Amino acid sequence: MKSLIPTPPAAALPFLDPLGFGRAAFDYWRDTIERSMLYLDVMRQRGNQYLEHIEKTKPNVLGFEAEILLDGKTLPRPVNYELLRVLPPAGVETDPQMRPFVVVDPRAGHGPGIGGFKPDSEIGVALRAGHPCYFIGFLPYPVEDQTVEDVVEAEVAFLRHVIDCHPETAEKPMVVGNCQAGWQIMMAAALEPHVFGPILIAGAPLSYWAGERGHAPMRYTGGMTGGSWVTALLCDLGNGLFDGAWLVQNFERLNPANTWWAKQYRLYASVDTEAQRYLEFERWWGGHVVLGGQEIQYIADNLFIGNRLSTAQMVTSDGRRIDLRNVRSPVVVFCSRGDDITPPPQALGWIRDLYEGTDDILANEQTIVYCVHDTTGHLGIFVSGSVSRKEHAEFTANMDYIDVLPPGLYETTVSRAEERDDAELIERDYLLEFQTRSVEELDRDIQHRPDDDTRFATVARISEINLGLYRFFLQPWIQALATPESAKWMRRMHPNRFGYRLLSDRNPLMVPVPVLADMVRRDRHPVGGDNVFRSLEGIVSDQLTRGLNAWRDLRDRSIERVFLDFYGQPMLQALVGLGGDAHAHRRRPGAEPEHRRFIQQRREEVHAQVAKGGSHEAVMRSVIHVLGGAPATDERNFKRLRASRAELEPGIQLADFKHLMREQFFILTQDREAALEAIPTLLADQSAEEIDGHLAHIEHVLAASGELSDHAAQRFERIKALFLRARPALPVLPPADDGREGEGKAAEPQAATPEAPATPAATVSTADTGERADKASAADEEKGEVAEPQATTPEAPATPEATVSTADTGERADKASTADEEKGEVAEPPAVTSPASPATPEADASSEIDKPASEALSASEKAPEVTPPGEAKATATPDASKPKPATRRKPATPRKSSTPRRRTTRRSDKS
Repeated sequence: MKSLIPTPPAAALPFLDPLGFGRAAFDYWRDTIERSMLYLDVMRQRGNQYLEHIEKTKPNVLGFEAEILLDGKTLPRPVNYELLRVLPPAGVETDPQMRPFVVVDPRAGHGPGIGGFKPDSEIGVALRAGHPCYFIGFLPYPVEDQTVEDVVEAEVAFLRHVIDCHPETAEKPMVVGNCQAGWQIMMAAALEPHVFGPILIAGAPLSYWAGERGHAPMRYTGGMTGGSWVTALLCDLGNGLFDGAWLVQNFERLNPANTWWAKQYRLYASVDTEAQRYLEFERWWGGHVVLGGQEIQYIADNLFIGNRLSTAQMVTSDGRRIDLRNVRSPVVVFCSRGDDITPPPQALGWIRDLYEGTDDILANEQTIVYCVHDTTGHLGIFVSGSVSRKEHAEFTANMDYIDVLPPGLYETTVSRAEERDDAELIERDYLLEFQTRSVEELDRDIQHRPDDDTRFATVARISEINLGLYRFFLQPWIQALATPESAKWMRRMHPNRFGYRLLSDRNPLMVPVPVLADMVRRDRHPVGGDNVFRSLEGIVSDQLTRGLNAWRDLRDRSIERVFLDFYGQPMLQALVGLGGDAHAHRRRPGAEPEHRRFIQQRREEVHAQVAKGGSHEAVMRSVIHVLGGAPATDERNFKRLRASRAELEPGIQLADFKHLMREQFFILTQDREAALEAIPTLLADQSAEEIDGHLAHIEHVLAASGELSDHAAQRFERIKALFLRARPALPVLPPADDGREGEGKAAEPQAATPEAPATPAATVSTADTGERADKASAADEEKGEVAEPQATTPEAPATPEATVSTADTGERADKASTADEEKGEVAEPPAVTSPASPATPEADASSEIDKPASEALSASEKAPEVTPPGEAKATATPDASKPKPATRRKPATPRKSSTPRRRTTRRSDKS
């Protein structure tokens, strides 16, 4: 085949160009022409793709097959939205009993589908995890008179339909709102909180006045245009419709280097490999949609300029206040410091707008989790494959854990498993950790400034004035001149749309381009990076990019300076009515009296539950207490805890598990000391073996995330002490009968009376008690006789000072045993004088641990005692002869013999 560009004979090259400089220039010249032709062909394909896409009735860029379940036009308040069920690709199976995922795409100028744009996307990750997936998309044109409230109601109806499709699933759907869909989802969740499961808002602005000076100047746009009157003008010129291409153009202006040069140069420089990716993205980026005039005006006035959503100032047409504090589901906020459209202050500022501190979040029982990426841009948050494989995959895998997290504010970090010291304990490639945060710590990402609030409040007032003037003077004339045809012509001639049409097959000048491009592909001669001219091309491109970035920075600083100086004038602020202090700054929304009464009632309910429950409550309370002392937690503890709970309670649902965890968290938050001291009471009906099993279970759960921190380890030691306090003493069997009768005395049953409550400090560890019981039994067996039973007298509650340490008690018990052996006699037991007051179960349990080991045996397990001749039998209560469990027996008072008994010394006994 004949080459498109002639090449000199190879034999003549050494003579014509001995240094090779000419050959490098020729190769670069030929490669440049070939790349230019291929670039033009890709642009032609982009234009054809655009025309084909906009001619579809329901265009989207979903990378998965889907079927329509519910059309928004059939709802009582019709909208141009649809609910689709995403069909899993070949080789992927979903479980209908798992939590369904619902992805809502942004309607911010582009068409739907970016949430499922490719396999490594939000939908792709959820499908691979086995979750049924649904997608809420929209059509290019709105329904007549469609409003934002209609869209919010439609999304609630879609979620109810998803719930009806999964009657066997107890968990509510997880909802993912990207970009502008995020605030729609939050509005819907505030109005109908009970149809939402966990909510993930990715790159979604909720606090529109927030921002960092010197970064992301998009928040100044409303002030620089004089308010939302420009929006009304464009809607009137569009015959009641707003072209989404204007929004896309605003996005592109934020980064002129990428829009005007870098994006196109990347395609030109790597046209052989970049074409397919470029065309796939441009199919979505160029698929502009149209919004209703009422919708965009509502958004501009209430959100972009008015900032009324994060301060609960928005009220629906039927009188319902939209308060984000009403959201009951956990909210996950995903943002990035590299996002110049929705920077972290705008994504997180609503938390500070609504809550004064973490206590307010806890009182409102809200769980808020946020994750701040360091570098990715706005689109990368929900388009980037690396972000989907890392952050979104971890959010999906940990959604059940997030759903049961106790209320509070948490920051998440995603770390690579192979870079951690405990890599062997991590199942996947990444680990998602949760760290508790305070509102004060959140301020480092928000950087709130009250004086900026005053400036934006001034913009909002001026916007209202200008909009009123426009509607009075200009709007009637504009609406009279605009027609459907003029509006259609204006949309077609928009610069962002016209470029696609210009470079397409509808332009006759583009006819030879595909033919020439095919010739180049058949005989391509690319040059490598070692070509000096290709290297020079890259240097020039970098210089152009840096120059455009410098111009952008200068422009942004200038806009910010003009905005701050103009709207910061005290005279202007006074003229628009902000001279007083009443409305100069953002104010946190007040709480309704009903809400305050609800909080007080909730506190009383929680306080009443401190000592109620059983072993499940004790274990959950203990785990929450210990993990609360750790610097961070992750899903490994949750998985072990949930798995072990499932073994103990096979039918337990996630909702029941969540209720148990939250209830115990609130009990600990209300009164931590009382909650911990009540643990032995919760374990009162448990045997020693069961308590040991619960303690081992707790240790197993805590070991999932590796070694505990010092603070968490101290908390665990206290939990172990509380469990040991509740553990009744293990019964010790009597000595075996060796057949020698008459050599020893058998112990008679002891008379017992109800015991008085003992203080927790008077307890002795169970392990030491059992050890002393074994030593006493061995000593009696060797001696061949057992001490006579003694009758007990009521004993006053022991004070902390009367407590004897376990080590000292054991030492004195050994000495007492030795003394008894040497003397060969024991004192007679004293008679019982009067009954004691009944003891509580907790006091019984703790007293049993504190009693002497030789008396810890149950009466039913001891052999009947034969009274020696000449010795008087002790007087006992009527029930003294009946066997009684060891956990309810009273420690005996010290005998009057000079030989000490094996027991702890109490001051009340000495007195």
